[in-house]
Amino acid sequence: MKPLPKVAIVILNWNGRKFLEQFLPSLMQSNYSNLEFIVADNFSTDDSILFLEKKFPVVRIIRLKNNWGFAKGYNEAIKEVKADYLVLLNSDVEVTSGWIDPMVNLLENDNSIAACQPKILSWHNKKMFEYAGAAGGWIDKYGYPFCKGRVFDTCEEDKGQYDQAEPIFWASGASLFIRSSAFLEMNGLDEYFFAHQEEIDLCWRLQLAGHKIYSCPSSVVYHVGGGTLQRGSSLKTYLNFRNNLVMLAKNLPGQKKLLVLFIRFFLDTISAWKGLLSGDAAYFMAIVKAQFSFIHWLLYYKKSRHQISVEQIKIKGCLPKSLVWQYFIKKKRTFLEIAGQTKPNYLD
Repeated sequence: MKPLPKVAIVILNWNGRKFLEQFLPSLMQSNYSNLEFIVADNFSTDDSILFLEKKFPVVRIIRLKNNWGFAKGYNEAIKEVKADYLVLLNSDVEVTSGWIDPMVNLLENDNSIAACQPKILSWHNKKMFEYAGAAGGWIDKYGYPFCKGRVFDTCEEDKGQYDQAEPIFWASGASLFIRSSAFLEMNGLDEYFFAHQEEIDLCWRLQLAGHKIYSCPSSVVYHVGGGTLQRGSSLKTYLNFRNNLVMLAKNLPGQKKLLVLFIRFFLDTISAWKGLLSGDAAYFMAIVKAQFSFIHWLLYYKKSRHQISVEQIKIKGCLPKSLVWQYFIKKKRTFLEIAGQTKPNYLD
């Protein structure tokens, strides 16, 4: 009988003793047998490590020497992990006992799938999809990410409308199930991102390399969200806008890149001014800073090692129209209203 593949669950922790205490008990109830529990501590200043050593001695602790952020923190930790599959799991996630098996089965039955995510519902209201991933990530023609079950700030109620496992553009970093070989093939997460949208960039690169990304809604988890940076944080705004521009510049084919980046700069500038006129000067400054940082990246940090010819590749989970137009002008609020019967392919 073929042995079960080994799965390593890696939680990146930074001053998250509260979440570890709250959610590790449910994680320990996972009924998959070949499982390793790992907490990679991102140089916490609270008593997270002492708490783990005392209360959860079965958990392996990887002590990082600095707070490397999400991207480099995971890259450094995974260098010390040996498993067939990795789960990058946020510390503020409550899992269900059978959440691992459906994802293992999905990838074991299709070698072309590199990564997937469970259905992510809100811990605060378990009938609702959660912001960070919902039932799987998509992206529009100008690089705006959204989800099956969440468009901008509108989260839907889960009524089983997205219970079909199918290709998506990106799987959420809140609960990312990925082949170790695929993670290493891509050289992990892009460390320049620090945090936010690095998992979207990774999934884009995986698709460019010929892999698939899938939703696995028969697996369910519950996410608190905003555990490290609250959604209205200026730093979060800055990282999201900067990293999104960097991701577009890295991964778009040459004939699309300039036009999309020009339109994105225009749309982001409108968003910045809208924030300023509504009294949110911090939001305005975060976007302006993000744009200047992106230009600095173009001049000094741009690398070619991740760039792949994409002329003949069809990428799943792309909306061939403007999400901004559909949501703010046409007032469509749900994924099905916006995407409808759209085939999830990259734009021709």
